[in-house]
Amino acid sequence: MRVQRKHVLAAGVAVVAAGAVAVGTGLGFADTGSPRASVCQGSVTFSAEGGAPAATSNRFPVGTRLRVTNLDNNRSTEVTVTGPSGSCVLLNAAAMELVREPGRNVVRRNVVEVVGGGAAGAPAEPGAVRPGAASPGAAGPAPGSACQGAITFSAEAGAPAATSDRFPVGTRLRVTNLDNGRAVTVSVTGPSGSCVLLNATAMDAIREPGKNLVRRNTVELVR
Repeated sequence: MRVQRKHVLAAGVAVVAAGAVAVGTGLGFADTGSPRASVCQGSVTFSAEGGAPAATSNRFPVGTRLRVTNLDNNRSTEVTVTGPSGSCVLLNAAAMELVREPGRNVVRRNVVEVVGGGAAGAPAEPGAVRPGAASPGAAGPAPGSACQGAITFSAEAGAPAATSDRFPVGTRLRVTNLDNGRAVTVSVTGPSGSCVLLNATAMDAIREPGKNLVRRNTVELVR
């Protein structure tokens, strides 16, 4: 009888545990599945643009609503795409303040979701105009540039370098600021959410004082 009682008690505990897991899952306490899929790959960074939280993109048309979540602190912001850039999603200063951790200019672990107003598009070929990008006659990169839209940078230090969502590690790129004629040659060292995302040293070599974006630029492959 004692053995039977032990079996009964063990079975009862198992039933209670299973019920607790089911209830916890229903209330959102337990892991309910795999992480959400992100529509952008790589790190999320920001420009110095002011105003209400917003973003620019090389993939989504103007008016698209995106939710950006920092997986390291679970902070999120919803932004509207207001124009083109060289990134899948480039936050403005106000949006970045809502999700970043103190002192960090890059959100490496993130999820970007479309919440309205548009749909994801495939990355365009080099030199092509993407949805939401500036028209051929607007200020921007020169014809034949390997990337479209403004170029920005991360807080990464070290020798001049870049990351990219298009070019493999080791690719050599020459980036020229058409407003001042200054150029820098960089090697791609890893992935990011931009066609070309310069590190701090490379950006300092070409930018104009006080500007965190190079709007008129040319990106060329160095053979």
